[in-house]
Amino acid sequence: MQIQVVRNILEANERIAQELKDKFLAQKVLVLNLMSSPGAGKTTLLERTLIDLKDDLKMAVIEGDVQTNNDALRVAATGVQAVQINTDGGCHLDSSMVLEAIDKIDLEHVELLFIENVGNLVCPAEFTVGEDYKITILSVTEGDDKPEKYPLIFAESKVMLLNKIDLLPYVDFNLQRASNFAKSLNPEIEIFPVSAKTGEGLDDWYQWLKKEVEKKVRG
Repeated sequence: MQIQVVRNILEANERIAQELKDKFLAQKVLVLNLMSSPGAGKTTLLERTLIDLKDDLKMAVIEGDVQTNNDALRVAATGVQAVQINTDGGCHLDSSMVLEAIDKIDLEHVELLFIENVGNLVCPAEFTVGEDYKITILSVTEGDDKPEKYPLIFAESKVMLLNKIDLLPYVDFNLQRASNFAKSLNPEIEIFPVSAKTGEGLDDWYQWLKKEVEKKVRG
């Protein structure tokens, strides 16, 4: 019985996710589902991306969190459209939450929509929310074996951003080891070592974003 309940939940989520995907395709909006553990620097990286690319891309954000609207306020301060979803204890966003939130965003003026998921390396990977790609942020303060310990999220991701590389001299983290683990799970994953604090490596991330927007939005 438990297996059937879980299957029903996932199938219902997939149906709504497909509805969202069709909507985003019709509007020519590239949608990225940002995932990470708490403290990986996901919101800081998103803030910097929004600020640095505000003159190049039309962006919006759906911000997911267990409680509070702190991150949504930070994101909104960059000048982009931002909508908060509180899961009230839930460990991930699902497609029904995103469907409700999307009505509060003017997609006519959006080329790139970021969905910042709840901080968690397990649950978010199991639920699609209509995104084109999943993006996982892994900070060098977490340990280079995270792709081995939490394989699904890295296997499902188009990009892995290795954040906080400015701290590499002070932590025991092997970039090559983490990259090799991720590549063994997902040979097609693209990996960008970056620092949201110093800006190191962000140009490669930005060029990837612009390329994908061009493919999805501008044809």
